[in-house]
Amino acid sequence: MSAPNNNPAGWILYDDACGICRRWVPFWENTLRARGFEIAPLQADWVRQKLPRNEAERLQDLRLLLADGKIISGADAYRYAMKRIGWAWPVYLLSVAPVGRQVFDWCYRKFARHRHRLSEACGLDNRIAK
Repeated sequence: MSAPNNNPAGWILYDDACGICRRWVPFWENTLRARGFEIAPLQADWVRQKLPRNEAERLQDLRLLLADGKIISGADAYRYAMKRIGWAWPVYLLSVAPVGRQVFDWCYRKFARHRHRLSEACGLDNRIAK
């Protein structure tokens, strides 16, 4: 991990109990940090205080907590980040096109619902990292 940003634009909040999420979000940390974002698990104590939902609801989606307190969830969080990454613009544009939005949202939702099973199928541990 690189040094934390002292004034982040926001935090990408991921499910640390999901093997895929735990592997891939930190993989992109430097790219995200270069755009002003930090990463943190949804299970972190400070996140639980910021997102006062019950745990099942809080862990349902990837979240983006902006510095102004606004929360963006799910596919929209990916769109928000992709829009700020030059080489991800083609995927961003597809994700906001009328049919592309429907396909992107459907794919995100399918992945989100089945991420723990996919993690197990890929041999990735679904337990919270210590």
